[in-house]
Amino acid sequence: MIPAKSSNYDLPDSYDNIEQTLITADQILSDAVENAKTLFHSPTVSSIEDSKIVSRVMVLREFNLKDRFMRFHTDYRSPKIKQYKKNSTASVLGYDPILKVQIKLQGTIESHYHNSVTRNAWDGSTNRSKKCYSVRGGSSFKIDNPNKYDLKDGNIEDGYMNFAVLIFTFNSLEFLHLKSSGHRRALHTWNDNYASQWLVP
Repeated sequence: MIPAKSSNYDLPDSYDNIEQTLITADQILSDAVENAKTLFHSPTVSSIEDSKIVSRVMVLREFNLKDRFMRFHTDYRSPKIKQYKKNSTASVLGYDPILKVQIKLQGTIESHYHNSVTRNAWDGSTNRSKKCYSVRGGSSFKIDNPNKYDLKDGNIEDGYMNFAVLIFTFNSLEFLHLKSSGHRRALHTWNDNYASQWLVP
């Protein structure tokens, strides 16, 4: 059985040009913003909380290679907001077995609340997404009865008071393509200047 195609474009069969790995990463992550068929639509975001590594699956809302950032949405009442303010170091990891591509990014996360960033993101969100921010209590807190926290009908715009945007700014992107005849792993970094380097896969 041929697996269902998860991308809206054709990717190279192999990678011997290192710049092509960055071009492909840009294609994959840009497409993943709207394409829920690819697992890159919901990558794993990891950060540090005290001495623990905390990982969460989050929906990718925007990717911009030129300005090197990703955008995610969250509830401002969530514990992750305080965590990111305390330690902004983070990584984002995605893998799609159909594409046989893994992309790992390292950087920092900044939270936004009740400013132009959140307003623009909120106005561009669907009503279905907005409704999630009207749940009482906020995310991840201990409760006795989950039925009391089901989404109710009401004014969707009321959820904006709980809406926050996370901007992940990355300074490195690692690309891995798996192929039986030879894997390829490339690292792209932006420190003082842009640089790329092949790595042993």
